[in-house]
Amino acid sequence: MFNKETEYALRALVYIQKSNWAGYRPGTDEISREIDAPKFFTAKILQRIAKLGFINSAKGRGGGFFFDESKPELSLIELAQTTGDIRIISSCAFGMKKCDCENPCPMHHKYAPIREAMENMVRDETIQSLAKKTN
Repeated sequence: MFNKETEYALRALVYIQKSNWAGYRPGTDEISREIDAPKFFTAKILQRIAKLGFINSAKGRGGGFFFDESKPELSLIELAQTTGDIRIISSCAFGMKKCDCENPCPMHHKYAPIREAMENMVRDETIQSLAKKTN
């Protein structure tokens, strides 16, 4: 459904949130191991997400990644926009550049409700709501 960067970011952020709720801040090595992702790619993704202010990081003893609880929850649409992965709600299922109600592709009318449901999901779900749903 999402590209690898977005998938890793989702899994990493959910893991970070759950860890924060458990009272600690995980580091890159732990996160990459737990989400089964390459360490350097995970580090690059987390660095970019932290630079954008979605999460914070601290070095040294007691360091690691953490959410600022005073900020609003992070929606999946915000994350997907950050990783440039909004094609799922904006692209044509048939791959046409111009596809709309006036110029529909052969799949347009059947795919439109699916795309709308996906858009609602990524707008409504947050990292925090996903973290609550995981074991």
